[in-house]
Amino acid sequence: MAGDLKALIRYHKWRLDEKRRALADLHSLAERLREQLAALEAEIKAEQDAARQSTEAALTFANYIAQANFRKKTLASSIAQVDRQIDVATDEMSEVFQEVKRYEIAQEERNRREKEKIRQRETAMFDEVAASGFQRRQRESGAGS
Repeated sequence: MAGDLKALIRYHKWRLDEKRRALADLHSLAERLREQLAALEAEIKAEQDAARQSTEAALTFANYIAQANFRKKTLASSIAQVDRQIDVATDEMSEVFQEVKRYEIAQEERNRREKEKIRQRETAMFDEVAASGFQRRQRESGAGS
């Protein structure tokens, strides 16, 4: 009986590990998107500088900036979406963690109760052995008098 929850605990710990991995993947994706956005902003700055120094670059800059702004909006939208997914994944991971803790606490309580039952049985057995020994000694001392 004491081992009833071990399989459930193992399963929920596995689920928790999966949630942690998924959350780590989402954080990694968000970081890569932020790096892409920072690189795009640096690229836009470099293109602005080039457009200021060259009339040829200035002619194509309008098309470039329109495309770059579209990419910026797309990256910002992707970052926001991943951030929402991170929030959901964090909540899910927290729920699974709480489930693991509930099962672990229940298992600890079962183990404690089982140990207490064993201790009580041992105490009763020792008490019985002591009482039997006492009675035997009483009979022997009464028969010897």
